Amino acid sequence: MNTLDRRQAIARIVGISSAAAGGALLANPVIAAVTTESGDWTLEVGTRLAYTKMDPMVVAKKAYETGNGCMFQVFDSIISSLATSASPDADKFAQIPTAMAHYGYAGILGEGAVCGNINAAGMLLNLLSINGEPANALLSQTMRFYENEALPYQDDAFIDGIGADKTETLAQVGTPTTANSILCHSSISLWASENGKSFSEKGMRCKQLSASVVYEIVTMLNKAMDGETVNDHPITDTVENCQSCHTSGSTFAPSVKTNMTCDNCHGGH
Repeated sequence: MNTLDRRQAIARIVGISSAAAGGALLANPVIAAVTTESGDWTLEVGTRLAYTKMDPMVVAKKAYETGNGCMFQVFDSIISSLATSASPDADKFAQIPTAMAHYGYAGILGEGAVCGNINAAGMLLNLLSINGEPANALLSQTMRFYENEALPYQDDAFIDGIGADKTETLAQVGTPTTANSILCHSSISLWASENGKSFSEKGMRCKQLSASVVYEIVTMLNKAMDGETVNDHPITDTVENCQSCHTSGSTFAPSVKTNMTCDNCHGGH
């Protein structure tokens, strides 16, 4: 009795399905990827995949339309866009199971802790290389942007670009707010207080917030790809002042290590 190994079985299934569908399935990067020589590729610790420049607004629109929570919106929209990009690692991006990012919604399974936008950014940037170099440095930039920028973006160009309705946005999102923290709790609480909303009304606001974060991440990645030093979102003067004493080598406070906004939780001394 003849048997098929895994690779032969997949090839035969894809071949039969493609013939039945007029070859349309071959356009699917996930299916195409498993029929290549890298079909047995698996993601390992330390693996980095090559970023290639993309249109920030196109990816932001994809994030806005994706849903399923902020962490999934950010991670899936960028990874799936890279899967269909000109990156030499596009087939590998296509094999990353982005559904694993769903857990980050509402501050990690609804706990109101680290915002899923930040959680996604960390997981994403740890996977990427830019011109052969790690993309990790952009996480601090993303965090400072999230802390200090009035979000979500509400200018007409952005609202039109992601395909949102201006009237609905005004009614459901209202005034953009500054989180002053990377915590979901702070971000949503300040927005809700400013706009007279409750947590249950955060849907459109958070979807547009994630689209805004995606837009900024892709913009910064593109700049880094062009060889620019990205420092669009430096630490605040307050944090810089704190770090002048609280260093990793200080003898009185050796455990202090952060770039986060300091005075949101405690004052100076």
